Formats: sequence, C-alpha cells, structure tokens
Amino acid sequence: MTPLLSIRDLRVAFKTDDGYVTAVDGLDYDLAAGETLGIVGESGSGKSVTNLAVMRLLPTPPASRTQGRILFHGEDLLTLPTGELRRIRGRRIAMIFQDPMTSLNPFLRIGTQLVEMLRVHNAKLSRKDATARALAMLERVGIPAAATRSRQYPHEFSGGMRQRVMIAMMLLNDPELLIADEPTTALDVTIQAQILDLLRDLQAEREMAITLITHDLGVVAGMANHILVMYSGKVMEEASASELFATPSHPYTIGLMRSIPRPDLPEGKRLFSIPGRPPDLDQRPVGCPFAPRCDWARDVCHREHPGETRLSPTHRVFCWAAEDVRAAVAAGTASEGARPAFVLEGTQATPPPLAS
Repeated sequence: MTPLLSIRDLRVAFKTDDGYVTAVDGLDYDLAAGETLGIVGESGSGKSVTNLAVMRLLPTPPASRTQGRILFHGEDLLTLPTGELRRIRGRRIAMIFQDPMTSLNPFLRIGTQLVEMLRVHNAKLSRKDATARALAMLERVGIPAAATRSRQYPHEFSGGMRQRVMIAMMLLNDPELLIADEPTTALDVTIQAQILDLLRDLQAEREMAITLITHDLGVVAGMANHILVMYSGKVMEEASASELFATPSHPYTIGLMRSIPRPDLPEGKRLFSIPGRPPDLDQRPVGCPFAPRCDWARDVCHREHPGETRLSPTHRVFCWAAEDVRAAVAAGTASEGARPAFVLEGTQATPPPLAS
C-alpha cells in the first residue's frame, strides 16, 4: 500500500552571510491515510521547517535550498509546477499555523476569509453557497452564533476561538492531509483539550491524515498513532505511540519524557530539564548532535553519527547505545508494569559505563 505522504532524504538549508546552514538533514518518514503522526522535539529541531517544505512555503532559492523527495500519492511535490501545486495546497493538503492571530488577515472579516478559501479552490461555487458552507463549518468547530461572529474581525475573538476559525478554514475543502503546527500553543489546558478533541472527531468523520507538530509529548500521547522524535534537524527515534512510551530507546526521548511536569512529585522537588542546549546549526557536532548533552555518550558518539538501529518493524533509533538504553528502560519498568520508572520517576540514575 502506497503511503499518502512519503518523505525521502529531505534536506533544507538557509543562506546566511557565512554560507548555507542546514536546518533539516536527511529526514525520512511515511504517513498513511487516516493516521496521525506526531513530530516532537525542542524548538529549533526542524519540525516546522519540515512541514513548510511539504507545503513549499519556504523562501525561494537562493534564500533557501530544499533537496530530497516529498511524495504525495507518489507525486513529488518539489518538482510540481506552481500552478499544479496551488491546486493541492489548501485543498488536498492544509496547514494550521502556530499563531492564528498572525495567520488571519486583521483587515478582513472572518466570514470573508473563509469564503475566499472556498472560492479559490471551487471557482463555480456561488458566494451564497460558499457563505452557507462557511457558517456550517464555523458551527461545526464550536463557534456560537456563527452568522454574527462571521461578520467580526480576528481581534474580536479569543485565542481559542481564533484557533477554531483556523481549523474551520483549513477543513472547508476536505483535505486529505492536515498539518497542525503547535495548534494548542498559548491556550489554557481546558481549551487545549477541546481543540485536540475537535481534531480527533473531525479526523474520524473525514478519514484524513494529520501531522501534529509539538514540543509536548503529553499532547501527542492521546492523539498520535506514530511518533517521530527530532533533534537538530535529524530523526533521533521513530516508533508507534505504544512502543515509544513503553520502551523509549534514545536518551533524548527519555529526556523529553522526564521533562514532563508530574503532579505527584514531592513538594519542593526540582523539575527535570535536559542539561545544555541544542547546538548552533552552523556549528553542528561531527558525530551525534545530542552527544554533548547525553549521559550515555561514548567516544564514538562524538566521532560518527549513528546509523539506524531497527528494534522492531515500527521502531527505529539512531543511537550507538540504543540496545543498552532499551535494556535499562525495560529493567526500570519490570516492577511497575507498563509504567517506565527509568523515564518517569525523575531519578538521576547514572547510566552504566559503555565500552568505546
């Protein structure tokens, strides 16, 4: 079965005064129709750049340079003429951007922007019919008094309501793939839960695929079928959601999990954070980019980037110590069932010494 979206050896670089700086470096993944892929990692790991490349919304050459293949239904989006790409972008592939306030036009009424989205891709659709469809979609995403609210401007909506408008706009043309870039950023937890529930319900109704970009593993835990962990433009680990949370096998994934705040920690106990910071893109380490921050790093980690370690048909890791990390996680979960104590207990256990 051909994947809906297939990324092969994707590389994205941006031009600077000192030459090109690589933001995405050799990315590969597949996304099937109807599934949700969660892409997680710290800010600057290449999550948004990857999906802007899918939409071909990056600066034009020579300001940026994109290489590799982005196959949508087997057709390479990077080689499509602009006219053909416009028929796909916004109709068959849609994207919810990080900040709905800057994504919506502040000078146009909400209804006008939704109607425009419909008529751009449906030239024969009358304004009356487009307005009716836009109002129906606003109601579907939970905007009360849709007819009245459609005549208002973006600044008259709360952050959660603006995000709902963006979701409505992106779903008007029944896309096959929805890219949601940090769709719950800056929203309180109750609104966040409502937005995620809404996306889940709409996906079930329309059988569309979703790429969910976030730095929060808690968000993807209940949404994603598959999770891709990125760091410094590279894949660190990829697995089904159940495998990743049961047996995370990359030190970076474990660090992200341990960084999740837990309400059951003793009062006064400091929250865990990964020491150090991501490398500058123009000073990327020779070996594994995470090695300078990694407790498991050995000599080879600083010399060579690790190849793929396949732990199961759906679980791959790029780490020289993957098998040792996996074994330590398994040992930590033995006494607590499926709860990964090694990851979640917040202990500062020192990894066993590894031969170089």
